[in-house]
Amino acid sequence: MMGTPRKIGIFESIFDPWKLQQEYQLSSMQGKTDYGATASFIGTMRDFNEGDDVTSMTLEHYPKMTEKQLNEIIDVAANKWSLLNILVIHRVGKILPAEPIVLVAVWSSHRVDAFEACRFIMEDLKHKAPFWKQESLKDGSYRWVEENTAGY
Repeated sequence: MMGTPRKIGIFESIFDPWKLQQEYQLSSMQGKTDYGATASFIGTMRDFNEGDDVTSMTLEHYPKMTEKQLNEIIDVAANKWSLLNILVIHRVGKILPAEPIVLVAVWSSHRVDAFEACRFIMEDLKHKAPFWKQESLKDGSYRWVEENTAGY
C-alpha cells in the first residue's frame, strides 16, 4: 500500500535534517491547508555505548531490502493513524558523534496522530529496519552492535 504520500531517503553523507524537512514540506505540502500538526524526530550519533567511548560508527544496509521494510513500517503507521505525509531519511556509511543518523517527520491534521505515528515509525525502524552497525571504539577496537532496541 502506498496511499499516504511519503519520501524515503538513504544518505551516504552528512545531511541537515531541518533543511530537508523544510524543503520536503515546501515541495510536497505546497497549497495544502489541512495539516495542523507536524511531528519530527532527529536521531544523532552519541559518543558512548554499552559503557565504552565510541569514536565513529559504520552503518551498512541492502538498499532494496531496507526500502521495502521502511515502506512496510510507514504503511502500518498510515493504516493506524490519520496521516497526510511522511518523510524518513536515514544515514549509512561512516558516521561521527553528533552527526544526524535519522529523521522521521509526520504531517497530520491532529497532533495526537502526528506524535504517535512519528514515535511508532522511529521505534519500528530501530527494531525492524535492516541496518547493521559497527562501532569504532576509543581503544582502537571494533564491534558489531548485535541487538536493536525493542520496538513500539
